Amino acid sequence: MARAIWSGSLNFGLVTVPVELFSATREHTTHFHQLERGTADRVRIQRVNERTGKQVAFKDIVKGLEVDGGQYVVIEPAELDEIAPGRSKAIEISGFVDLEQVEPIYFATTYYLGPKGAQYGKVYALLREALAATNRAGLATFVMRGKQYLTAIKAEEQVLVLHTMHYADEIRDPVQEIDSLPENVSLNARELGAARQLIETLAVDWDPAEYKDEYQERLNELVEAKLRGEGVAGEKPPPEATNVVDLMDALERSIARGRRPAKQPEPAGEPQDLSALTKAELYARAAELDIPGRSTMTRAQLEDAVSRAAHPPRGRRSA
Repeated sequence: MARAIWSGSLNFGLVTVPVELFSATREHTTHFHQLERGTADRVRIQRVNERTGKQVAFKDIVKGLEVDGGQYVVIEPAELDEIAPGRSKAIEISGFVDLEQVEPIYFATTYYLGPKGAQYGKVYALLREALAATNRAGLATFVMRGKQYLTAIKAEEQVLVLHTMHYADEIRDPVQEIDSLPENVSLNARELGAARQLIETLAVDWDPAEYKDEYQERLNELVEAKLRGEGVAGEKPPPEATNVVDLMDALERSIARGRRPAKQPEPAGEPQDLSALTKAELYARAAELDIPGRSTMTRAQLEDAVSRAAHPPRGRRSA
C-alpha cells in the first residue's frame, strides 16, 4: 500500500471529512548515478558553506531571502507553519466549478484523496457522488511543505482526485514569450480542407494503454547491450521541415497513407515484403517477435531476423 504524503481535513460548507493525500502517478525513468569518467567512483553533491568550504549538516540549514547586497531575512521551518496553522491541515473548498471552464494549462500535478479511516467513508462517498452527479469540481486551497496550492477536486469512478493548479500570474503569455508566432498568414481553402481531412483520417479513440515510453525501452536495451559488450544502432534523424511549396503534396500523401487498411495476418507461407517497412516499423516487429540483439542490428539485419523469426525454415522431409 502507498504511504500518504499529507493528511488533514477536507471541508465543504459545514461538512468536514478527514482525508489523506496520495501520489496518483509514478515515474519509470531510469535514474543514473554520477561517476568520475574512467572509474566506478560515485560523485556526490554535498551541502558546503561557500565561505568556509566546510560541509553543513541538513539540520543546520535554514531558508534565507536576500533583500539587499548580501543581507538576508532568515526564516525557520517552524515559522512557515506558524503563518498558516489552519491551512496546513485543511483543504477548504470555496466553490464548485464546471471543469470544462478551466483550460488544461492550469493543471499541474494529480493526487488521490482518500478517507482517513473507514468510519469517514459515508461523508467521503457523499461528496464524490454529488460531484459526479453535478459534473463539477471543488476549488480549494491548502498548504503542503511550505507552499500554498490552488486545487480542483473532482470525482472519478472510485475516488476523489485532487489536481494542483497554477495561479493566473504563473501562466506566461505566449505572445510575449515567443517572437516567431505567425501573423496575418494566408491559408487557402484547399490547404485548410486537406489539413482537416488529415486530422479526421487519423482520428482515434483515447486509450492510454496504447502508448508506451519507447525511449525508456530503448534505454533499457542500450544498458543490456553494453552489459554484453555490444554496440547499438542509432535512430534515423528527425524529418526536415516541410517546404511551403510542397505543403499540399505532403498533406495529400499523408492522407493517402492514413487511409491504408489495417494490416491483415500474413497467410502461411506468404511472407510480407519487409522492404516496404521503415526501420522503425521493422524494429517494432522485431520487438513483437522478441528477437534478441535487435537494438544493435542494421536495417538489413533486422529484415533478415524478422523474416527468419516470422517464417522459420521447415524441417527437412525424410526420404
